[in-house]
Amino acid sequence: MRPIQFFADSPKVPFMKYKNAGLAFAGLLMLITLVSLVIQGLNFGIDFRGGTLIEVRSTQGPADIPAMRNKVNGLGLGEVSMQEFGAPTDVLIRVQQQDGGEQAQQVAVEAVRGALGEGVEYRRVEFVGPKVGEELITYGTLAVVLALLAIMLYVWFRFEWQFGVCALLTLLHDVIAMIGLYSVLQLEFSLSTVAAILTIAGYSINDTVVVYDRIRENLRKYKKMDLRELCELSLNETLSRTVLTSGTTLLAIIALFAFGGPVIREFTGALIFGIVIGTFSSIFISAPLLLNLNLRRPPDKPVKDETAVGAQV
Repeated sequence: MRPIQFFADSPKVPFMKYKNAGLAFAGLLMLITLVSLVIQGLNFGIDFRGGTLIEVRSTQGPADIPAMRNKVNGLGLGEVSMQEFGAPTDVLIRVQQQDGGEQAQQVAVEAVRGALGEGVEYRRVEFVGPKVGEELITYGTLAVVLALLAIMLYVWFRFEWQFGVCALLTLLHDVIAMIGLYSVLQLEFSLSTVAAILTIAGYSINDTVVVYDRIRENLRKYKKMDLRELCELSLNETLSRTVLTSGTTLLAIIALFAFGGPVIREFTGALIFGIVIGTFSSIFISAPLLLNLNLRRPPDKPVKDETAVGAQV
């Protein structure tokens, strides 16, 4: 039984012809990210900046989150986010940190109570201080860095050192591009964003390893083929798998983006961008970088001379 193929015949897309353009575009993305981070930075959410968490339960059936959001947004408390928390009757409300210390936070909580009115049971009220936010930033950054290093070491062990270094550079491109998206558009950067970045890193390295595995196979199969042509052949041979995987994943996330509601729209939008960038980097960055790092063919294993061995016996 033949595997599912997106293309009827093996495509012959001249990827290596556009490798410099691809690397230039990647460099442009990095430059835009750097400039945006310097000028306007990241729009950290309540998870990192601190604020007040209020968990409520509707006593009149499933919570009407849009109506609750409209009531609270008119209080002038700054950034306020709401999401379903566990059951349809439970809602988690995040209110940004107010100026004026603990007393100001209490005033904000009372304002929220007054706006929501009757029919709401308050189950939990917690204050997240800026120190906790700083720790979350530190641990979130550490999680991303350790994940990238672990991936590089795995690819290095599984293939050769050039593959490990190129995989790390490819993943750094994807992570920085994701951060740049949040900086340029000033989307809320929260713990969910860190989860999205790690998700895209895992998705991208999966596609990159498939390409690298085919390159390694072809290095052994085609002993005299030019390395540039060999990388191009490997990319074309895995292109059907790349298109099918990215396409089916995008269909699911686009559906979530369109019908999942405003609470997860930023998150799913970032995932869509990340999948596109991850697919781009697997094709136009991972393989061209191997050529720039002087990828070499594995040495041929010496073949035993069976005649000589028989003569010795």
